[in-house]
This record gives sequence, C-alpha cells and structure tokens, in this order.
Amino acid sequence: MKVLASSLRISLLFMALCGLGYNLAVTGIAQILFPEQADGSLVQDDAGTVIGSRLIGQLFSEPEFFHGRISSIEYQADGSGSPNYAPSHPELMERVTASMVEWKRNNPEAYVRDLPIDLLTNSASGLDPDISPEAARAQIPRISRLTGIEQQHLERLVQEQTSQRTFGFLGEPVVNVLQLNIELQRLLAR
Repeated sequence: MKVLASSLRISLLFMALCGLGYNLAVTGIAQILFPEQADGSLVQDDAGTVIGSRLIGQLFSEPEFFHGRISSIEYQADGSGSPNYAPSHPELMERVTASMVEWKRNNPEAYVRDLPIDLLTNSASGLDPDISPEAARAQIPRISRLTGIEQQHLERLVQEQTSQRTFGFLGEPVVNVLQLNIELQRLLAR
C-alpha cells in the first residue's frame, strides 16, 4: 500500500509538472519573447479588426483581388490536409481542367500557358497563405483591368510584398495573399 501511495503521488506530481506546468511555462515564454507569433500571427485592418492570420490562407473569390492557391478543404483551419492524388487521377484532372477554364474566363488577356502551377495545385495542408511572385504577377492584367490601377503600380506592390528566401537560401520567394490584398485595398482607397 505504501508503494502504491508513493507511486500515485509521483504520478500526480509529474502530471501536474509535465501536463500543466510545462505548457504554462512555454506559453508564458512565448508570450514574452514572441507575442505576435504566440497569438497566431493575426492580421488586423486599419480599424483594428482581426481579418485573418499570416499563416492561414483565405478564399478571395472577387475578381479584382489577388487569388491564392486552391484549397480542397475550403481553408477550414480546424483540419488540414489535401488529397494526395496522382497526376493521372480523374478528380485531379477534372479540377485542374476546370481551374484552367475559369482562369481563361477571368483572364482573357492571358494565355493558359502563363498560368503558374501554384494557382492550379493544392498545398500539402490546403491552408497555404502564400503564392509565388510569378502567380501574383500573372494576375496583374486582370486586376489592372478591373480596378483601373496601372500595371506598373501593381507590379511594384507585388515586389514590395514579396518575402525573400529565409537566410538567403532556404525556400523560395513568396507573396502572402492576405497582405497583398490589404495593400491593394489601401491603394484602391487612395
């Protein structure tokens, strides 16, 4: 009985330390050292209203805005993932074909061959908030036509919102679609 009581006390102690104490300590340190990231990298509009996160993509369906990657989970952040279809899978082929037809309908001045692959494919999580600079540039003629903003202004906007490779060699340059559209809205408001 003495061994059982001792084991129970040690188990409860370690459950409190590891299950509660550790999590509180890590959360507290994160809030002190990285408060923005610990709170989810939230993005606010000019009025201070939270409109999204830099880490989770959103659906922008209005043609006058930049569009992000396709999400097979409709950008629902409560569960991530996408189907791992082979390139020859019929559902993937249908979706890509439909995306190409929609691209041509919305971008009559562009050729389908100019459509960057990241505008046709999912990311692994289905929540990717970024597109390549090429994917952003491919949308400039449509946005210019619909908003009246000159293409060189939109090109400059894309350049300003392009994040370079981490440490100069990791990953690829990317553009956060939410941040880009926020800046586009500011440009439209002027």
